[in-house]
Amino acid sequence: MSTDASQPGTAGPGGGGPRGDSVLQLQSLSLSFGGLRALSELDLQVRDGEIVSLIGPNGAGKTTVFNVITGVYEPSAGDVLFAGRSIAGMVPHSIARLGIARTFQSLRLFLNMSVMENVMAATYGHTKAMPWESVLRLPRARREEREVRELAADVLSFFGQRLAGYRWDQPAYSLSYANRRRLEIARALATRPRLLLLDEPAAGMNPAETHEITELIARLCTERDVAVLVIEHDMHVVASCSDRVIALDHGVKIAEGGFDAVASHPAVVEAYLGRDPEALSDAG
Repeated sequence: MSTDASQPGTAGPGGGGPRGDSVLQLQSLSLSFGGLRALSELDLQVRDGEIVSLIGPNGAGKTTVFNVITGVYEPSAGDVLFAGRSIAGMVPHSIARLGIARTFQSLRLFLNMSVMENVMAATYGHTKAMPWESVLRLPRARREEREVRELAADVLSFFGQRLAGYRWDQPAYSLSYANRRRLEIARALATRPRLLLLDEPAAGMNPAETHEITELIARLCTERDVAVLVIEHDMHVVASCSDRVIALDHGVKIAEGGFDAVASHPAVVEAYLGRDPEALSDAG
């Protein structure tokens, strides 16, 4: 039922040059909650340097896909491969260490911590110093803290004036909604991922902010060497930054390819708008 208009070796609107090896593969992935089939034999691939958008109406299973990839849910059947390695059933923190980071529909910031501290907090899964070394301020702990702060500063610089130096010591609760969204992406980037999962990054933003976040998503591939899988309802964002688009409905892939081909696919139109009443009466 799906259509495929993608060209594996070429770049789309996301830029970034020729596409590389597969970084993520979902193979016949299925997930059931009792008698409810949330995902059904889903096949999906994301390559290095690629931006893939996952679209579909509410309840299509988009966030469920993210939850399976990141280990929140264990699939009922099928497999999840990251850089050729099966990660199905692994715990979330182990998957994060391998190089997969995500953001959430609802913001998950530490609101009483500073902007800098929020980003630094994401890096400690890769540090080696023991708690007692940090308490005693031993050389390894001091060196790692210095390196972590430098990494956080580098990540924050990617966002320009929006998260500029004077904001670093401000508490996260003082930021605007759009800057909180940017901070959550910054925190995910601080884990140095190879694959970044963005769950509705433009949700709640005005048109100007949406335009900025669209440009930022495109820059992630070209400037940060990160493959991106993004869930987004704003079709302007999807059309502007995606190399490929995959449409889901009730956990089933119904279309895949370029934005224009997917947006005009009859199954996608039906999923969003329902069937033509005349067609329904003719069928009856």
